[in-house]
Amino acid sequence: MSEEPRIGVFVCHCGLNIAGVIDVKELTEYAHTLPKVVIAMDNRYTCADPGQEEIRKAIKEHKLNRVVVAACSPRLHEPTFRRCVAEAGLNPYLFEMANIREFSSWCHPSTPKEATEKAKDIVKMAVAKARLLQSLETMEVPVTNKALILGGGIAGISAALDLADMGFKVYVVERSESIGGHMAQLDKTFPTLDCSICIEGPKMVDVSRHPNIEIISYADVLSVEGFVGNFKVKIRKNP
Repeated sequence: MSEEPRIGVFVCHCGLNIAGVIDVKELTEYAHTLPKVVIAMDNRYTCADPGQEEIRKAIKEHKLNRVVVAACSPRLHEPTFRRCVAEAGLNPYLFEMANIREFSSWCHPSTPKEATEKAKDIVKMAVAKARLLQSLETMEVPVTNKALILGGGIAGISAALDLADMGFKVYVVERSESIGGHMAQLDKTFPTLDCSICIEGPKMVDVSRHPNIEIISYADVLSVEGFVGNFKVKIRKNP
């Protein structure tokens, strides 16, 4: 994207979750001084419909091509704001979120001045990142409907059986000569104090007999390349 960045920063009060600790007005004024920021404003609940409408309105009126929202965790509302900027005609990947709730107000409730200064740093970093963002396009690619599990302990065995029962081809790579892991070496298991091998043994048999599971024992993983759905793994089978 070759055009000059025009960044809008929107600071959320999150009720009192953020505004009860951080000086939102001071933070907003600070954000407005950052390079390439053409507008900075605060809103009581930015994720609510009126808050999103403010963002869409500002994108059009100020010709914004980057948006930063200082609010909660992106795990909660990043998809919400990506849709919001897209509705205003902006590529959804020209959006950045600054988490000033979990990373500042919630963890520094008794020191508001310091929390505000930390929030400024978080917003400053988000704006710096936003200046470098590029438009991206989503695409669909075929995936390999197979799974490779590293380790044939009880966790690996359970995962392999779950996936295999769903119809996926599963490869279990185990460094030792046989599967079982540490659980196979224990006497009893907590909290029932049952015999360990009495619990794991049947699962080991199920894994070895399952038509969708291939066990590659006494082997090491040499390299992993690719991405989710299309990994390429190089394995060395020891003699």
